[in-house]
Parts: sequence; C-alpha cells; structure tokens
Amino acid sequence: MKVKTLTPLAIALTFNFFNLKSSAQTTSSTQTKVVLFEGIVAAGYVDHGAYINCTGPGLKVTKKPYMLMVGLLPSLRIKEDQVAAGATKNSMVTPNLGFGLTTAFKHIAFQLPFYYNTKTSTKNGSWKLGVGLGYKL
Repeated sequence: MKVKTLTPLAIALTFNFFNLKSSAQTTSSTQTKVVLFEGIVAAGYVDHGAYINCTGPGLKVTKKPYMLMVGLLPSLRIKEDQVAAGATKNSMVTPNLGFGLTTAFKHIAFQLPFYYNTKTSTKNGSWKLGVGLGYKL
C-alpha cells in the first residue's frame, strides 16, 4: 500500500529535480540540461590515428560564453593497421563510439575523448585517451 502512494510522489520529485525552470536555477546564469545533440564537430588525435566526430547525447552545463559537456561521441576513426606483409588489413576508416569531455568558449571547442580498442590476437583491449579541437555551430 505504501509503495503505491510513494511511487507518484517519487516521480513528481524526480520531475521537479530535472525541471530547469525552478526558482533556484532562474536566478543563476548557469544552466544544466540533458541534450541529444549539441552541434559541435571536432577532429583530433588518438592512438596513432585521427578521428572526426560530433557530440551526441550528454549532460551539458552552460555559463555564457562557456560550455562543458560530458557525453557520447559518435565518430569516424582514421587509422592504418601496422601488419606483417601478406596479412589482411582492416579498413582505414571505421565508425566508433567514444565518450568524453567537451568544453567550448564561444565557437571554439576542445575535447578529451576516450575510445576503446578491441582485443586482437596480438594486443589486449584497452581504453585510449585522445585530444581534439572543434567548432560549435
């Protein structure tokens, strides 16, 4: 009986917590919100290769003219395999999903993405940190 009455209350409190138009947040110039796409295109370096990505879903904190976002980064990774003669090579351009931190000042963006390199027959899988520069549309 108590669970049935507390569930709507919990939903209402959760909705109120994520409501960005509360009186505490309208007095401050800092805004926090969940975004699906931010409009930042970036290019950078990771693990002896390059990447091109755009910012995907994430959590964004804005205080004009600065922006900080933690989220997913759908990417195209560009890296040539170093293989022995006669061995098969992977494609030079591969789709990849990373996650990381993106910060922007006006229209210039800076990224610190993490990408996972899968396990191969010669190397264990590992996370790699990259660095990138981009433009906020």
